[in-house]
Amino acid sequence: MDIKTLVEYAVFGLLGLLSVAAVAVALERRRFYGLVKAVGYTSRARLENDLTRRLNIIGTVAANSPFIGLLGTVLGIMLTFESLGASGQMDVKSIMTGLALALKATAAGIAVAIPCVMLNNWLRQHVRARLTDFDEAHGS
Repeated sequence: MDIKTLVEYAVFGLLGLLSVAAVAVALERRRFYGLVKAVGYTSRARLENDLTRRLNIIGTVAANSPFIGLLGTVLGIMLTFESLGASGQMDVKSIMTGLALALKATAAGIAVAIPCVMLNNWLRQHVRARLTDFDEAHGS
């Protein structure tokens, strides 16, 4: 296995793992929000803590996946230029193939980030709704 393939597998593997983790957290949180009874809490801070638990995972994936994709792109371009320099030939086909493979990493990073941002916003809306339920029930 060459280093380009290794970088590609590493970037796509990491992005895949992060997206699975974000979806798992989102599903768990959505299930929790459906079951939680805000009026049963005596402390707003405890309710907010319980509601926002693990949301930082989704936010972190959303914020960092474009950078992981960009890192894959930079490494792919560097490896393309390195192989061109080592071979001493300026073949347009190998340049374009290397750049296309590198840009896939950026696209993958963005493709992971956008749904994660949407999930994070959607879940935080549920948090705000449950906190509003608490405030109304406790006269805050």
